[in-house]
Amino acid sequence: MTDTAHSPAATVSFGYEDIAEEEKEARVGAVFSGVAKKYDIMNDAMSAGMHRLWKDKFVRRVKPQPNEDILDMAGGTGDIAFRMHKHGANVTVSDINQDMLDVGIERAMERGLDGLVWSRQNAEELSFPARHFDAYTIAFGIRNVTHIDKALAEAYRVLRFGGRFFCLEFSTTEWPGFREVYDAYSHKLVPQIGQMIAGDAESYRYLIESIRRFPPMPAFETMIRDAGFVNTRVEPILGGLVAIHSGWKI
Repeated sequence: MTDTAHSPAATVSFGYEDIAEEEKEARVGAVFSGVAKKYDIMNDAMSAGMHRLWKDKFVRRVKPQPNEDILDMAGGTGDIAFRMHKHGANVTVSDINQDMLDVGIERAMERGLDGLVWSRQNAEELSFPARHFDAYTIAFGIRNVTHIDKALAEAYRVLRFGGRFFCLEFSTTEWPGFREVYDAYSHKLVPQIGQMIAGDAESYRYLIESIRRFPPMPAFETMIRDAGFVNTRVEPILGGLVAIHSGWKI
């Protein structure tokens, strides 16, 4: 008699909750559709405006050049793309969430910015051909991907040889004292701020919890190397509260 028992279904993290991996994309999508119109206001509220400085620093590290082709993944509202566009780069803004892209397109129109390409894409299965971009950027997005290793493999695939990968993401600060203060603030106050500004405490609770479940800086750097990137580097900000990760395809 053969054993017909099935192995347990694969699970992934959704904040502090473990869910079936096929559910995550839809649930993350619902979070970002719900907060899209208030996303940038909430970023200001949650970071006291510091996210703008982090993004400025991030783009300085990317060093966008005139006429080079850059894919800004999970770039929905355009914050990173607008900064790189100023340097003359040809930027393709991609996001899995159309609501986020719609906010970005509206913001670009308000600023009179044309020349940006907007494309709905799944970071794990990009439709672009191999060796298509000179740089790949992703800011505060990779922790929401179901399979981070697949997203990194796709980043490697679509980059040309000599191309560079840059990721800006929350991590865990290693500064004693500050870590405890930030933990208390983020877990207790951020959902309340989300409720007041966006009428949505649960989505912001997930966003904070997803930071806690994201791999620590050394582990994520190892994942980037495992995807094939070399000369990897981690630049902690505020002791690692945020970090800029980079690598090269050669």
